[in-house]
Amino acid sequence: MVDKTSKLSRLPGGLPSVRLRAECDPKTLGFETTASLKPAPGFIGQARAIDAIKLSAEIDHRDFNLYVLGREGTGRHSAVAQLLSKAAATRPIPCDWVYVNNFDAPHKPNTMKLPPGIASALKSAMQLLVDDLAIEIPALFESEEYQTQRRAIEEEFGQKHEEPIAEFAERAQAENVALLRTPTGFMLSAIVDEKPIQPDAYEALSPKERAEIDEKIEKLQEHLSSVLKQGPQLEKEHRQKVEALHAAMAERAVSLRVGEVQAEFGDKANIGAYLENVRTDMVSNADLFLVSKEGSNNGPFPEVIRKYHQNPIFDRYSVNIMVSHEAGPRSAPIVREDLPTLNNLTGRIEHISEMGTLATNFTLIKPGALHRANGGYLVLDAQRLLSEPYAWDALKRCLQSQSITIASLAERLSLSSTITLEPDPIPLDVRVVLIGDRRLHMLLTMLDPEFDQLFKIQADFEDDLPRSAKNTRALARVVAGYAAKEDLRPMTAAAVAALLDHAVRLADDTKKLTLELGALTDVMREADFYATRNKRDLISDQDIAQAVQQSERRASRIKDRMQEAVTRKTILIDTDGSAVGQVNGLAVVGIGTHHFGRPSRITARVRMGAGKLIDIEREVELGGPLHSKGVLILGSYLASRYALDVPMSLHASLVFEQSYGGIDGDSASSAELYALLSALSGLPIRQGLAVTGSVSQNGEVQAIGGVNEKIEGFFDICRARGLSEEQGVLIPASNIDHLMLRRDVVEAAAAGTFRVIPIKTIDQGIEVLTGTASGRRRRGGDFPTSSINGLVEAKLRSFAETRRSFGSQVRKDPDGEAN
Repeated sequence: MVDKTSKLSRLPGGLPSVRLRAECDPKTLGFETTASLKPAPGFIGQARAIDAIKLSAEIDHRDFNLYVLGREGTGRHSAVAQLLSKAAATRPIPCDWVYVNNFDAPHKPNTMKLPPGIASALKSAMQLLVDDLAIEIPALFESEEYQTQRRAIEEEFGQKHEEPIAEFAERAQAENVALLRTPTGFMLSAIVDEKPIQPDAYEALSPKERAEIDEKIEKLQEHLSSVLKQGPQLEKEHRQKVEALHAAMAERAVSLRVGEVQAEFGDKANIGAYLENVRTDMVSNADLFLVSKEGSNNGPFPEVIRKYHQNPIFDRYSVNIMVSHEAGPRSAPIVREDLPTLNNLTGRIEHISEMGTLATNFTLIKPGALHRANGGYLVLDAQRLLSEPYAWDALKRCLQSQSITIASLAERLSLSSTITLEPDPIPLDVRVVLIGDRRLHMLLTMLDPEFDQLFKIQADFEDDLPRSAKNTRALARVVAGYAAKEDLRPMTAAAVAALLDHAVRLADDTKKLTLELGALTDVMREADFYATRNKRDLISDQDIAQAVQQSERRASRIKDRMQEAVTRKTILIDTDGSAVGQVNGLAVVGIGTHHFGRPSRITARVRMGAGKLIDIEREVELGGPLHSKGVLILGSYLASRYALDVPMSLHASLVFEQSYGGIDGDSASSAELYALLSALSGLPIRQGLAVTGSVSQNGEVQAIGGVNEKIEGFFDICRARGLSEEQGVLIPASNIDHLMLRRDVVEAAAAGTFRVIPIKTIDQGIEVLTGTASGRRRRGGDFPTSSINGLVEAKLRSFAETRRSFGSQVRKDPDGEAN
């Protein structure tokens, strides 16, 4: 129960208001508006990370890939883009890479390395070659020369084929046997009355006459069979002569056109060997061009609207460009892949539907980011890369083998049963840059033994920089550069000072300035909007303040609801009076990127026991390991400080009242200790004060995080109920340099209605909370009787004595005899 009538000593004064908010003086910046400032070159405060990026970008040895780590908004992406662009300008232009048909094994396409810019020219030359031959070869086969030679071959074949049959027919005629042609072949029939005998007439003959005819026809049939056996061989010779004629005719056109292409490219790379294979295949498959001509467009302008190389039958002569450096900057490529899937990294093999089945060829091989970045730099987001199946494994495999092998995800999972290709791997020379956070870098280092071998350099971006006059002016120039880059209105010196104050608040340290330039730029953009709406030519400090306040307001719905629950006493928090074993602790609640302070009532209850300190949060598994550690330190502090000559006979319990979620961290350990000391001493604690800070085993109050939010959270509760001169917050003295409080809190401190009191030790803190001296051990080894420590030790001794007395009674039997 809170006692509002108990009298406590006067509350000591807190920190002066100038220590609660270290503001930047606009007069020290040396300018009136940012319009007169020259933007700062380079990246302020990131020299270590910049040197790492430069080393990775410029070193030629393999495996010096880069991992860029740091908080979002510290300029990692901008720094990488700018520094890689400078390094890429000094590197040679990479070669082009193409896939061409392997005429001996079409399922294993060949790769060709070409000088920069040659790939497109070769592709166009091959298309023109096919188009020209698709016209010239059919025309050549329609020429008088071809027709004359073809007729000669046909006549020769006809003569060789018909002469033996004609001679046989004459012989048969001499023996009164006719050679008849039927749809199914040749037939022999006896001649009677100068006509082939009919079946009825044959049956009417005598047996002797039929036997003579049969014998004669049987002999002639054997001779006819020997004559007809020469037919297939004659046809084979005929085909060979026709094919030889076709080859000879095609050879003239193909050799001429291929020779022109060879002359165009000279001896570059291995183009000559490839064109020789093309020439041989075209000569061997000249009929392809005849088929193309038969299916060509017969419109009024067929040669204008028809491109023969687009016919799928000529895909075998296509050039599939994987990488070409004909267009674009004449420097090494810088590729950023925002969706680093397996296919987007290593390329893919597409399929088309043909007659209900999936088919493919080398022209359906598509490049990936590694192909485009080959010879340059590949920038990837680490988290996105690791979230894609098999992408990280494929990237490591390519870096280790220094080659790009295309493998689809379906093939990796054995889900594909279609015909696929085995293209030649392309040699890989690339520098990979991963951008991620520190936690992901730590996990990769711990869990992937290959990571450190492949990514030997890390660029660790600073979160903040020291707050000096030089750095303040430098950051002001950076701000001016961002304003010009984002096409914002110029900022007054007061506006820049207000923005730098916000940078200090984001750094949680008055000796530091945040380097989260993304957050500062967001404030500048919003302030520019307010300046535009108010029809001002310059961004003022009021616009900056409004942008910060509105950003806080948009994210404070949960904070307002919690404060409402406290003011309506749904959540019990006392801000006046005093109570024994009860103290206001402070915690920070995070909702997304927004954090705010929230007070919690902490209570302690004590009685005689066996030296057990119960943390109720831990018992119900709501307390995290850090919170449990803090409670164990409390037990150690009590056991090592009080009643050292008697057993610890305390049973105590600690709890965060009305806490329905998990609790972690040790920043409330000092508040829990104060509640325990109050419960043991029986002295009430001022409820107008809230406490934060962790404690060591020696009783030192240690620094914690979120001190500004914690102070402001309790201040908002006190202001809602009405400020008095008895309210404030106890903070660790080591947190003084972290104070960058809101102006309304500073004004209340200046008016004496709210205090921020620094504390170094538990003794100092309990004195402020109870208004009673803590007391030091005297030469005799005891504390002053009326001091807090004296009362605590007396209580613990009384517990020990009571426990011993109780134990001695239990050991006696009913007759009073000891057992």
